[in-house]
Amino acid sequence: MRATISRIAHEAGVSTATVDRVLNDREGVRVKTRDRVIEVANRLGYFGGGSRAMVGDVRMDFILPAGSNSFMVALGRHLLAEAQARPQVRAQLHLIDGFDADTLAGKLYELGSSTDAIGLVGLDHPRVREAIAAVQAGGVPVSTLVSDIPASGRVGYVGIDNRAAGRLAGLLVGRFLGGGQGREVAVFAGSLAYRGHEEREMGFRALLGEEFPQLRMSRIVEVSDDRELAYEAASELLRGRPPVAIYNIGAGNQGIARALQEAGLDQRVVFIGHELTDSSRRLLLDRVMDPVIDQNPRVEAREIVKLLVSAVRKVPEPSYMPRLQVIFRENIPAG
Repeated sequence: MRATISRIAHEAGVSTATVDRVLNDREGVRVKTRDRVIEVANRLGYFGGGSRAMVGDVRMDFILPAGSNSFMVALGRHLLAEAQARPQVRAQLHLIDGFDADTLAGKLYELGSSTDAIGLVGLDHPRVREAIAAVQAGGVPVSTLVSDIPASGRVGYVGIDNRAAGRLAGLLVGRFLGGGQGREVAVFAGSLAYRGHEEREMGFRALLGEEFPQLRMSRIVEVSDDRELAYEAASELLRGRPPVAIYNIGAGNQGIARALQEAGLDQRVVFIGHELTDSSRRLLLDRVMDPVIDQNPRVEAREIVKLLVSAVRKVPEPSYMPRLQVIFRENIPAG
């Protein structure tokens, strides 16, 4: 007989709802009941012959870029909180130089021998792809987060469609500016080595070409998601002929805003960026930023923890992918 939830419930002497809660690692089940359900599920072969048993904790490690990126700080906080909310998940956060492929690959190899699952925000680089493939071959599932590395063999990706995000930014810039000819738009990025940043730039460029050919991307500046580097680059840019709009693909909104304010251009240059943080919220209120394209780090944290637990335990679980949301001054959600 096939090991179904109904059969597990019958043999364990519990309801199917209780079995569902145990298999999906949800709260509300006593330890003895949980252990009984796990024992029956294992005995009946519910998890498959080669799968890991559901007994004990799931060790989970997350690799995020270090630095002053407010969104990454919030994401790390949500990842730990989401793991803590699950009784059998134990998570640890690792902050590294997000623009060094060798460091990232080395951390993956290091963690691959001591954890059950890994989630990471990382560069799409040959060394990183090879490290992910090697860790996966060793039986440790790896999922990408925020920025994908699709050719790595990872078990999944949790994040927005970054190309669609770039196209959305292009549409917003074009509609904000209206008509006119030969007007220049500047783009700031953390690093185009991040596939997510590259995809946003590609989407932005494509939309402008399709819908607003009078607008021209005059410059792409990579600032390593550092607000001081963004400030210096923006200050230099604004000392010449200022662009009519700035699209910031990654972090560094505060640095760009500071440069715009010092140049007296904060109410003249259209400024679009990503992620609703405490700082971008203030910039929207002050009308320094026009819209912010947001993704929800709390949802992303929840979904990657679910995905990795599911991958370790070989128990399919439905996913809900984060959506893009455009935030203006008038629709800022409550903090």
